[in-house]
Amino acid sequence: MGVPQKTLPIVFEGVTFAPSGVSLLGPLDFQLNAGQRTVIVGPNGAGKSLLLRLCHGLLKPTAGQIRCGDGAEAKSPEYTAVRQRQAMVFQRPILLRRSVWANALYSLKLRGIPKDQARVETTAALSLFGLEALAKRSARHLSGGEQQRLALARAWVLKPEVLFLDEPTSALDPDATVAVEAAIDQFHANGSKVVMVTHSVSQARRMADECLLLERGQIVKKGPVAEVL
Repeated sequence: MGVPQKTLPIVFEGVTFAPSGVSLLGPLDFQLNAGQRTVIVGPNGAGKSLLLRLCHGLLKPTAGQIRCGDGAEAKSPEYTAVRQRQAMVFQRPILLRRSVWANALYSLKLRGIPKDQARVETTAALSLFGLEALAKRSARHLSGGEQQRLALARAWVLKPEVLFLDEPTSALDPDATVAVEAAIDQFHANGSKVVMVTHSVSQARRMADECLLLERGQIVKKGPVAEVL
């Protein structure tokens, strides 16, 4: 198989995740389509974060198949190319011990983007997410909300087809949550598929079109947010 040309849909077919023989997820049969904003909700321990990591290819299924739009399987070498067109932001962002500017630039350096182009795109991303005035500050000295916006800016420069978010506002105050939600909306407006784990029903209703309700490793309901919640 050649290099996959599409990331979406992401299709789960009989997927289970059972490290050491203990079933934590599945069997799961569903797909994530382009366009819709999708949230994954459920009680603590339901497997929401594990499911997100399976979607992004950070974990491999124990059984079943996960395929991208052109058929690349999560266990195949071709899926590496798929992940290059995805981005993931964690609840606690993983940041370099460098400046805000260096953190935003880092992703482009890894992709081999020419220096002049990388500088232009980094400046634009920091401006878009309200971080331009903080460019020289150490990323470790930012507030929680600023760190999340930096993580989003770093994802933005990659122009991801899919953005995965693992409870990105759970540790933030209300004002910071509003700012981060506005930043996430920028991705949707720019054509990225947004898939977000949240523990907040109100946030799910604000931020999504489609909802997956997960309980004890099983999807018990999937559909429009208004019908699921």
